[in-house]
Amino acid sequence: MQYRTLGRTGVQVSSLALGAMNFGRIGRTTQDEVTAVVDAALEGGINVIDTADAYSAGESEEMVGKAVAGRRDDIVLATKATLPMGDERNHRGSSRRWLVTELDNSLRRLGVDHVDLYQIHQWDPTTSDEETLSALTDLQRAGKIRYFGSSNFPAYRVVQAQWAAREHRLSRYVTEQPSYSILQRGIESHVLPVTEEYGLGVLVWSPLASGWLSGAVREGRHITTSRSTFMPQRFDTAIPSNRARLDAVERLAEVADEAGLTMIQLALGFVTAHPAVTSALIGPRTLDHLHSQLAAADTVLSADVLDAIDSIVAPGVDLAAHEKNDTPPALLDPALRRR
Repeated sequence: MQYRTLGRTGVQVSSLALGAMNFGRIGRTTQDEVTAVVDAALEGGINVIDTADAYSAGESEEMVGKAVAGRRDDIVLATKATLPMGDERNHRGSSRRWLVTELDNSLRRLGVDHVDLYQIHQWDPTTSDEETLSALTDLQRAGKIRYFGSSNFPAYRVVQAQWAAREHRLSRYVTEQPSYSILQRGIESHVLPVTEEYGLGVLVWSPLASGWLSGAVREGRHITTSRSTFMPQRFDTAIPSNRARLDAVERLAEVADEAGLTMIQLALGFVTAHPAVTSALIGPRTLDHLHSQLAAADTVLSADVLDAIDSIVAPGVDLAAHEKNDTPPALLDPALRRR
């Protein structure tokens, strides 16, 4: 396992981090299964666990809390807030009112008195940066969080938040958590240059592109990944963007074979090779999944392999741009771009 400094915090984190979205009803995992995955991840050198309040409506946090009991101080523990937690209209977003309340809920579910990294799950256009940063700064000073970060923020919002922190003399986001994989490289053209400029740690999610890069998705093979069961439209190869992904996967498989690598090693080695990336979040549901991903912990891709990847999916290109979580609201809602 490789270790890197998380932005400018001085905290040393593993190049692979354990994402907990599949813990609980989403991944149909039991507590014993979750504990076994956490045990094996820590034994494999992972020291970051990332969850969120919205993962299985809090169940993921509860399972993580039970799995790490007694060894909290050995783990960089991260969670998130902002996504809806029920139908109540104020049980979501990045207001002081909600963040103060929901952090306490997360701490209770996790069974801890603080988290190391508290992240805003996505930009909330209804709340000012000053409101959110002020609340997070107070929670940090109260000792409930050590650092805070953003997730799925478009580049201009990352810049705006850094400016707001300086303007209002507040603590700033020290990390960003974007989606990044060989098939989704758009952040190379905007987000990653900004995170490098401001010295942010970057924890990338979906490095296996929701299973497209796991080795399980190939031409002529029935797609049976977990994601395909509840997001079938993202794997329907009659859709042009999915056809483009499958064509790229076939060519990438040839690159991996020639290099003596699995598709997982190629995929994880690619994202961790970028100098702006601190850690890649893996989200195994089973021990077998975890072990196949831990096998990529020390993978270093040669320049020839990286060049071959660039020839298949060009730098800065998203093969499925419509699936990005950092799209400005006006591009999704016509009413926001009409006078």
